[in-house]
Parts: sequence; C-alpha cells; structure tokens
Amino acid sequence: QVQLVESGGGLVQTGGSLRLTCAASRRTNSIYIMAWFRQGSGKEREFVAHINWSPGTTVYADSVKDRFTVSRDSAKDEAYLQMKDLKPEDTAVYYCAASTSPGPYMYWGQGTQVTVSS
Repeated sequence: QVQLVESGGGLVQTGGSLRLTCAASRRTNSIYIMAWFRQGSGKEREFVAHINWSPGTTVYADSVKDRFTVSRDSAKDEAYLQMKDLKPEDTAVYYCAASTSPGPYMYWGQGTQVTVSS
C-alpha cells in the first residue's frame, strides 16, 4: 500500500506559478510511474503529466506542455509538478496518482486545490 499526500496548492493570479508536491508514504524504489491529474468543477478528471520513476521520462497533456514540469526526488520519495504561466482554465483539484506496475493507477492522493484568478 502506498499513501500519497499532495501539497502546494493555493490561489494565484493569471501568469503566476505554483509547485505541487506529492509525498509517498513508502520508499519509491517500488514505484513504476507517478502522475498528476486534475478535475475542474463540473468537469471530468483529466491527465496532466506523468513520470516513469526509474528512467525519469515524462509525458504531458497538450494543454500544459511547455508550462508545467513534472519531476521526482527519489531520495525524498517525492514527485513535483512545477506550474508556470498559470491560466484560469488551470483551476482544478490536482491529484497525484501512482502505480507499482504497468496498468491502471493503483494509488491516489486526496487532492490539492489550485485556483487561478483572472
């Protein structure tokens, strides 16, 4: 079992930046992949980005490419989502997800709210 805890959300103005952190409850040497998703009010949850833990390769949704960066620190068992040039449409609850093997994400955090004011 892996528990994930997100932090770093908040209120920011358009064009601002935030860094989200996802802390894992156990050593991440068993993590295969970690991802960020988001869900805006009245919208479906959508994929934002993921990082394959061991090689550190990343994939991004087109809507955040070149503005968001996903990274990880294996020593701290943490993953990050650096967000810049934020837009009102980025407003959502952001969730961290992880899995220890290929396939559906097995573990989810409780989410952290990001609000971008216009």
